[in-house]
Amino acid sequence: MSSKSLIQVFEYQKLRFTDANDFAENHFKSLVKFNEENDNKYFKPIYNGIQFGSYVGVIQIGGLTIEILPKADKSKFSTQLEKDTWQNVLLHMLKVCKKIQVETVSETQLKKRYHSILEAYFSMYLEEVEHLIKRGLIKKYRKTKSNQLSLKGKLVFAQNIQKNTIHKERFYCEHQVYNKDHLIHQILLKGLKILSTLSNSHLTDKINKLLFQFEDVKQVNITSNHFKKVILNRKSQPYERALSIAKMLILNYSPNISFGQDNMLTLLFDMNMLWEEYIFRTLNKHKPIGYNVSFQNSDTFWEHKTIRPDIIITSPTNENFVIDTKWKIVESNNPSDNDLKQMFAYNLHWESSKSMLLYPQINQQDSTFGNYKYEHLSESPNQCKLGFVSVLENGKIKEGVILSNEIFNKL
Repeated sequence: MSSKSLIQVFEYQKLRFTDANDFAENHFKSLVKFNEENDNKYFKPIYNGIQFGSYVGVIQIGGLTIEILPKADKSKFSTQLEKDTWQNVLLHMLKVCKKIQVETVSETQLKKRYHSILEAYFSMYLEEVEHLIKRGLIKKYRKTKSNQLSLKGKLVFAQNIQKNTIHKERFYCEHQVYNKDHLIHQILLKGLKILSTLSNSHLTDKINKLLFQFEDVKQVNITSNHFKKVILNRKSQPYERALSIAKMLILNYSPNISFGQDNMLTLLFDMNMLWEEYIFRTLNKHKPIGYNVSFQNSDTFWEHKTIRPDIIITSPTNENFVIDTKWKIVESNNPSDNDLKQMFAYNLHWESSKSMLLYPQINQQDSTFGNYKYEHLSESPNQCKLGFVSVLENGKIKEGVILSNEIFNKL
C-alpha cells in the first residue's frame, strides 16, 4: 500500500474532498450513503466533507484507506510520529479486547510490516489460510443430487423421470460425496475473493496462489446465518482463527456501495466501548489476590428499566467499588452533572461507598473523593472521584500491570 492511498485522521477531525489529499468526491458520496444505511452513527456530513465522531478504526473505499485513530489530547496539529503512536495504541487495544488476533506484533514490527491496521488484518488472514493449506485442507461428507451413469445412493424418482426420459442410461440420485467443497472452505474462499478486490499489488500474487487451492470449492453468497451453522470439532478446530477473521471481513464488506465502482470495507469501533472493555480486561488480568472484577453488571432499576455500571470491583472483605469509564477530555474538577448523578445511583444500587469516573489523562490530576450531600441511614459515605490514567509512558504503551496498579491505588 503506497502512502498516497492512506489517509490518517483522528476522531472528531474533519476531512474534505476539496483539500489537497486523495479523498475525492466519489469517496465522500460512498461514505455518506454508507452512513445513512447505518443510522448516521459513524460520522457527520459537513460542507464538502465529513467530520468523524467517536468511532475509530479503518475504512477502505476502492484503493483509498482512511484510518481513524484515537487521541487523548486537544492538539489540532499532529506529527507523523503521533499518528504512528496512536495507531499502535489502537492496535494494542484491539488485541487486548480480542478484536484482532495478533499476538506478536510490536510497535517496531508494525512499522515494518503494516502501513495500516487494515493491512494487518489482511496479512493475518492470508497467513492463517496458508497455514491451513500446508496442514492439508480437510474433507467432509455432504449430500448432493446429480445425474450419474450408475446408481449411487438413493434414486430421486420425480427428478429422474423429468431429466432422464430420453437418457435411460442415466440415474438422478441423491448420494454422499467426500471432498473439500463444504461450508468452511466456502467461507474462506469468500474472504479471499474480498481481499482480491481490496488489497494492494504486493499481496495479489499470494492471494492468487491461495485461490488456486480453492478452485474446486463453490462460490456462495455468505451471510451471517452461514456462520451460525459452523460447528467446529477436533478436526476443524485449527480453522477457528481464519474463520474469525473471515467473518469480520465478509460481514463488514459492501460491494459497489457508491455511485461509482468503489467497493468498501469498514472496521469501526466505538472508542467509548473499546476504552471500557480495555480497562476491564486490564484490571481483570492484573487484579490483586482476593479481588474480583466484573463487567457490565445489568440489574433491574425501575419497572423494566435496567442499570449497568461499567466495572464493579469487589474486595476480599466484600466491599464494592464502582468504576465508570469515559473516553473524553475533562478538567480535574469539572465532571458533568449527569455523570455525577449516574455515579450516585450506582453507589446506592450496588451498596458501594466509593465510585470513580475514569478518564484518559493528558495533564490532569485526580480529584479527591467528593461527598454526595444527602441524608442517609448508613454510616458509610457515598463518595465519587475523578481519576485519570494514560495508556502511554514515555511515548510507549504502558504495561498492563502498571496501568492496573495505578487504577487500584486510586481506590
